[in-house]
Amino acid sequence: MTDFTLPDFDLDAFVRTTLAEDLGAGGDITSMATIPADARFAGVMDSRDAITVAGLPIAERFFRALAPDMDIRILVEEGAEVQSGTDLIRLSGNARAMLTAERSALNTVQHLSGIATMTRQYVDAIAGTGAILLDTRKTIPGLRILEKYATRMGGATNHRMGLWDAAMIKDNHVAVAGSVEEAVQRAVAAGIANIIVEVDRVDQIEPALGAGATHLLLDNMNLAALRESVALVAGRVPTEASGGVRLDTIRAIAETRVTYVSVGRLTQSAPAADIGLDFALA
Repeated sequence: MTDFTLPDFDLDAFVRTTLAEDLGAGGDITSMATIPADARFAGVMDSRDAITVAGLPIAERFFRALAPDMDIRILVEEGAEVQSGTDLIRLSGNARAMLTAERSALNTVQHLSGIATMTRQYVDAIAGTGAILLDTRKTIPGLRILEKYATRMGGATNHRMGLWDAAMIKDNHVAVAGSVEEAVQRAVAAGIANIIVEVDRVDQIEPALGAGATHLLLDNMNLAALRESVALVAGRVPTEASGGVRLDTIRAIAETRVTYVSVGRLTQSAPAADIGLDFALA
């Protein structure tokens, strides 16, 4: 079995829960009714479009959960860019197990490869600008670690993994605290090392920096305001452009010389990759 782990993610529990959701109390009644218990299949999972690959070791884990001795060969590396028609996995073994695990395995690889593929498009769009692509917390509940893994396979850098690893002071926090300065000062007093402050006006920058912000999120600013903000910050802290970034706008945003560009749609809107799995009697 491929040695594959994700920090802070119980992959075996994910596989068990996903299969249990599909099997319910009755199991795969179609396969049990139509496929002999000792029948064997050979199968190939392949790409139907050009994609960036993510999730193949997880697919393997689904099949092995039902047939540990299944012969499974992963043919491409995670994060690889492959052309349409590329074979991704070859497998052979118990036919019922393959059919039962098929949908869970495919759904996972299609979803994660879709995220990785879109992410790669955004990374390619800002190549040479010096800006770094970040993902966001706009993930499906329960799947954040998997989806952020997929953005890494596409070439992005993970931003906050949750609410715990950096302060993110936004307009609602400022409204309650009374000012940007007061909100930042409270975070500093709490001993928080990483303090990201969202600003949507240039005049908020100096108060945020003076109070101790370590990272500025420049929210929904136009290109002129981004350039002015970057010049004002002058490298004192990293700057991040965010808000409504699209594939057709990201390069111009990156060219304002912000440190980062964050894109929620990587995990929020990526379409599933077109990947198939065909079986034949072995």
